[in-house]
Amino acid sequence: MTDTPTSPTPVSLREATKVWAYVGVNSFGGPAGQIAVMHKEVVDDRRWVSERRFLHALNYCMLLPGPEAQQLATYIGWLMHGVRGGAIAGTLFVLPGFIVMMVLSAAYAVFGDIGWVSGLLFGLQAAVVAIVVQAVTRIGSRMLRSPLAVAIAVAAFLALFVFAVPFPLVVIAAGVLGWVVGRARPGWLAAGGHGTAGSSGGDTGGHVIGDDETVPRQSARRALRAAAVCAALWLIPVAVLVVALGSDHVFAQEAILFSKTAVLGFGGAYAILTWVAQDAVGTYGWLSGKDMTTGLALAETTPGPLVLVLQFVGFMAGYNHPGSLPPLIAGMIGGVIAAWTIFVPCFMFIFAGAPFAER
Repeated sequence: MTDTPTSPTPVSLREATKVWAYVGVNSFGGPAGQIAVMHKEVVDDRRWVSERRFLHALNYCMLLPGPEAQQLATYIGWLMHGVRGGAIAGTLFVLPGFIVMMVLSAAYAVFGDIGWVSGLLFGLQAAVVAIVVQAVTRIGSRMLRSPLAVAIAVAAFLALFVFAVPFPLVVIAAGVLGWVVGRARPGWLAAGGHGTAGSSGGDTGGHVIGDDETVPRQSARRALRAAAVCAALWLIPVAVLVVALGSDHVFAQEAILFSKTAVLGFGGAYAILTWVAQDAVGTYGWLSGKDMTTGLALAETTPGPLVLVLQFVGFMAGYNHPGSLPPLIAGMIGGVIAAWTIFVPCFMFIFAGAPFAER
């Protein structure tokens, strides 16, 4: 990385933890708003990573099942401070929303009316829209510096918002097209190329982690070991629930269903919710269609990934089928099972794949 007169100082883990906590508390607005908040904090304001490094990580996370914003936080946290940094960033991104959703799920189960929540948080949604528009304009002006880039961006927008093509397919298609054009017509990609003098899209050495900063081999090996630990932390509890309680118990059914969701949940939270609703409402009868709609509304207006709606589903499953447990306790256990089996695999995907994405 090129030295500059304003060379950035290293970021301590304690400082990073405070920032990740701030991002987690303010992660409203679905993935677009969450990524916008993260971009503003780690690229623009604090200059922890360069623009291109941020987008490189985001592209990888969009190929994965699960919430890309939470995985992006884990990825950048790992770049900054290794496995500990990734674990802290990813956990703090989810934790505020997890706590809020647990409280609201209990309130809904007991009182049955939480319309005041939407009114209380309505103003936040308007602020999030402004953040998203600002981020899209800022990132677009820096990265779309050739006619080909603009054409790909327009085509991707139409594919996502008009034809509802899943995120991973759009990203893969754009990557393949860029690779083909780069080999056949490299001049088409030259305009505003990264790293050129004076280019606002390139890193000028003012970031803690620039474009050319490499990940030490030891850090990569630790990440792979952490991925194996995450796999064990995910699969062993699922196996224990199934063996100890039987596959017909609600907790075991939750663990199996949400584990499938974690590895097959491509296409965003809405696609996942449609799939889960078929089993949760139709097959198992854990909750009603009205309850599903309420859970989605809660997830839309609380911090954290939209997929936290599945925590609500898990809570209602336990609450409505408590067995010998008090309903609220069963509901909390169900919510924890849902969140655990959804998010632990996300850490596994990042720690297992990020070293190869960086290479």
